[in-house]
Amino acid sequence: MVITYFGNGCFRLQSGDTSVLLNPENSRLKADLILKTLTASVMDEAVADDAAGLTISFPGEYEEKDIEVLGYSIPGESTDKFVKTAYAVFWEGMKFVFLGHLSMPLDANLMEELAEPDVLILPVGGGHFLEPEVAAKIAKQLEARVIFPSFFKDASPFLKALGTKGEEIEKFVFKQKDIAENKGRAVVLRVD
Repeated sequence: MVITYFGNGCFRLQSGDTSVLLNPENSRLKADLILKTLTASVMDEAVADDAAGLTISFPGEYEEKDIEVLGYSIPGESTDKFVKTAYAVFWEGMKFVFLGHLSMPLDANLMEELAEPDVLILPVGGGHFLEPEVAAKIAKQLEARVIFPSFFKDASPFLKALGTKGEEIEKFVFKQKDIAENKGRAVVLRVD
């Protein structure tokens, strides 16, 4: 599996010929499965299949190419105009959690649903996103093996709050066995 970062909240997860794209900012990036964590609530369909791939934009249960997706509404942050969704993705025996556009702590029930992911991607930049200290607290409570920050200009406040120096690399290449012993490993990906 390879995880690549394209800036803001956009990540690609690739395994063989299958790929998942999280929060693409334009249509030039293609994938088999596209997940959007922030969507206008007036869209007609929760799922759209187009040339870019199958796009999931709302809470619900989905399956595509042996990838199981559970989308959870974030009601405290969704409005009449926008819906925010957190995802738990089960793929190749691993659990991936994407917190996308989160700006406030999760409720206890959702924390329980999302607990113990192999990979956690969460926003850490403050402002419209989680403050670094809040993001670090959520990451610790979820007990993720590997944590990737998103939506940041400088990841160091988050890393400091997490209590680690982290590692900065271009892309993260791994198999499940490579991260099995990890706990709270922070990885900052450079924009590709």
